[in-house]
Amino acid sequence: MAGPDRTETAAQQPVAVLDTSLTGGLEAIGTGAYVVDEEGRILAVNTRARDLLARTAEDLLGHDAHDLLHRDAHGQPLPTSRCAMRQAFHAGRTAQGEEDYFARGDGSLLPIAWLLTPYDIGDEGAGTLVVFHTVEHTAQTDPRPEPATGPLRELERLALLADATTRLTSTLDVDEALERLVSLVVPRLADWVIVDLITEHDEVWRTAVVHAEGGALVRRDDLQGPMPPVPEESPMPLSRALRGVASTVAGPGTYRREPDSGIAVEQRRLFDATGMHSAAIAPIRSTRAVLGALTLGRAEDPVAFTSADLPLVEDIARRAGLALDNARLYQRQRKVAETMQNHLLPQMPGVPGLQMTVRYLPAPDASQVGGDWYDAFPMSDGSTALAVGDVVGHDLDAAAGMAQVRNMLRAYAWSQHEPPSRIVTRLDEALQHITDVDMATMIFARIEAADAGQWQLSWTNAGHPPPLLISRDGLARYLTDGHGIVLGAGAGTPRPDATTLLAPGSTLVLYTDGLIEAPGHSLDEGLNRLRRHAAALAHRPLSSFTDHLLRRVRPADNEDDVALLALRTPAPRGPALDR
Repeated sequence: MAGPDRTETAAQQPVAVLDTSLTGGLEAIGTGAYVVDEEGRILAVNTRARDLLARTAEDLLGHDAHDLLHRDAHGQPLPTSRCAMRQAFHAGRTAQGEEDYFARGDGSLLPIAWLLTPYDIGDEGAGTLVVFHTVEHTAQTDPRPEPATGPLRELERLALLADATTRLTSTLDVDEALERLVSLVVPRLADWVIVDLITEHDEVWRTAVVHAEGGALVRRDDLQGPMPPVPEESPMPLSRALRGVASTVAGPGTYRREPDSGIAVEQRRLFDATGMHSAAIAPIRSTRAVLGALTLGRAEDPVAFTSADLPLVEDIARRAGLALDNARLYQRQRKVAETMQNHLLPQMPGVPGLQMTVRYLPAPDASQVGGDWYDAFPMSDGSTALAVGDVVGHDLDAAAGMAQVRNMLRAYAWSQHEPPSRIVTRLDEALQHITDVDMATMIFARIEAADAGQWQLSWTNAGHPPPLLISRDGLARYLTDGHGIVLGAGAGTPRPDATTLLAPGSTLVLYTDGLIEAPGHSLDEGLNRLRRHAAALAHRPLSSFTDHLLRRVRPADNEDDVALLALRTPAPRGPALDR
């Protein structure tokens, strides 16, 4: 399946590295299978294909499949104009062949039957799946026999299951998984698809009723919604499936008898409203529980489901169950994490004259919490404490460690009337003995009113990116004094303090390294980017300043969480700064 003519071989061109879910999907196929990209280069291949072709993965990956494999009956390279597989590949359509040849690694020919179909490979673009198995070819002098449909139907089934594995397991969003399930089976297998799910409170919800109309999928909202409870003893097909008992073929007559439950009444209404004459109903199971039931129905298609169709429906429902269970577990963890985050990150205190605003952005691929944190609280001497820190990691363990650090800091700062350096030294000593935190960085500061409308800031820095101070006129400089080693290093060296005066209308920014660090770029680049944008935004109201700063400065490929605390001192008398 070569692409357009090229001056360099496909093997010399770079090939994208796909995630393991693609290879895993191919391994689930019981015969030879490989996936090619838009240029016809092999991206992934299963073990069975390597065995049939007597080639290693290195022999196959990155090579043009047509140039490497396709041969005529005499073992000669097959012209692209005569290759049915190449034509179907470029047309982007499903096709199959009964009598073709692949070249094996030992120089021999492998007679094959094949099926080719478009295949979703996620962000890597459009792909094509080729499924093949060896066959016994007749002599060239014999008339070519009529294609045997049995093996090809089996290839189609395997290709569908591979597609289901890849598409359903590559998302952790329940709604997205359901949409993919629907588009997978309609109209490929049925005119209608119905998904009934059991909620965490053991209630049944008819989540999807979708019909194929022409080239579109139409959702029937009037048939969706809450369902009656699952009866414990009912022999009716959907009730049995929702109990995880068995899959069944059903029709309108199944529910014409006297209903034995509310679910039976709803099923009669479903058959009447959809006009389905045949349905296959299978449980949706995970490894832990029954999650619901999948119903495939036929109305326009005159061919009724039979018991021979149930294994395929069960296989699809099983894959859907695993995908839905993973998505539910992820969303449950995310909800716990969000609730935990809301309790861990405090509200800012009101300090007369000072404006303060904070932002927290979780790591994109984490559980919505992490080790980055901020804090501000009033001190017993009338000053206000400020802190921003980072406990190594961005998961629930890091969040728990962050909570320990923050709470201990508050206790020491309130009870001990000491400079910031001494408070952080006490905290460092305690961390090594009574917490599981291995390493952390932080800035701890005090701010209090001084003379002539100025504010005095005193701080110490434990291995953290330096605070940024922006004047009312847009002059920005980093406060690099007061810098010491990270928490948890165990060096025992004295920590320095630093002090500066904040002029009226000044803006102070405390932040974590997720705001300035990006793969492939130096820390100085990130610091310069932050300084330039902060200076340009100095005239904006503090809340707008903070939001725009995050959007402009945070790297697009950021993989860390970000905490940011911005503070502004009162502007001098005259026209207001926040206009």
